[in-house]
Amino acid sequence: MIRTLAVTRSREAVIGLPLEELNLEEYDWVWVDFNTPTTEESRMLETYFHFHPLAVEDCLHVLQRPKLDYYEDLQFLVLHALDPDSLEAVEVDFFLSPSLFVSFHMQPLIEVDEAWERVTDGAKRRGIKANGATFSAYTVMDKLVDQYFPSLFAIEDELAEIESKGGEESIEELMHQVFSLRSKLLKLRRTVVPMRDLLYRVVNSQHVQKHGHHAYFSDIYDHLLKLTDMIEVDREMTADLRDSYISLNSNRMNNIMKTLTVITTIFMPLTLIAGIYGMNFDVMPELHWSFGYGAVLLLMFLLGASMVLWFIRRGWFK
Repeated sequence: MIRTLAVTRSREAVIGLPLEELNLEEYDWVWVDFNTPTTEESRMLETYFHFHPLAVEDCLHVLQRPKLDYYEDLQFLVLHALDPDSLEAVEVDFFLSPSLFVSFHMQPLIEVDEAWERVTDGAKRRGIKANGATFSAYTVMDKLVDQYFPSLFAIEDELAEIESKGGEESIEELMHQVFSLRSKLLKLRRTVVPMRDLLYRVVNSQHVQKHGHHAYFSDIYDHLLKLTDMIEVDREMTADLRDSYISLNSNRMNNIMKTLTVITTIFMPLTLIAGIYGMNFDVMPELHWSFGYGAVLLLMFLLGASMVLWFIRRGWFK
């Protein structure tokens, strides 16, 4: 589907004009949105707009890394939206000039729809000339970045829930949840950091500075810096939780091994005595003594009890 917004030089908005009937030279600025285009519609990037073949190729072969390329008087941008369910990146491509904005995305995106409604409503109500192609691109970009925050907030809620459990679940379950959060944060970081680097280039580009939209794109860049800092803080928190759980698990294993060692140490001399008197020799001291059985059991009991008391004094049971 291709939808169009054209604003005349008298500041009148023309919405939904077929692309074949759209003469770009007759309008002050135009926004054309390729929303899940067909193969025939995708070819119009080259046949109608005559964009550079390399830029068209980047549009059709997803997924590209966020970037900014210059083609004569045209800027080509690759941006990433975020799938809130899988946290996977979704490519959105921009072709931007002072009087033309073309957005291209192979999947329907609610962020682009919201930006379209905002720009078209503003064009119909006010017809403000300042809300041109560059401002439309800013609106879409701002919506894309704003959508990152709910996903990050959801991860932080999960992290807070893990911290509040206070060891109610098993170490294995908690470790699984921590590593799952770290995987989500890594996916989010792979989207946010390249977008941050891209916005840095956009903010410092001559196109933005020349047309007076520097403050708008700087605001998006600030949001991405905030997102990056939040992700790094959350990754450090998950790393601390992971190390704490590993230390706790190691401590529990040490206590178990210490207990088993104490039990084994207590029974070693008792096993030695039982082994000696279990040998099949005809001549052995105390073998035919009438009190031998009771005396040996008493000796074994006293020996075991004295070892337990000695271990307690040594603090082995703490």
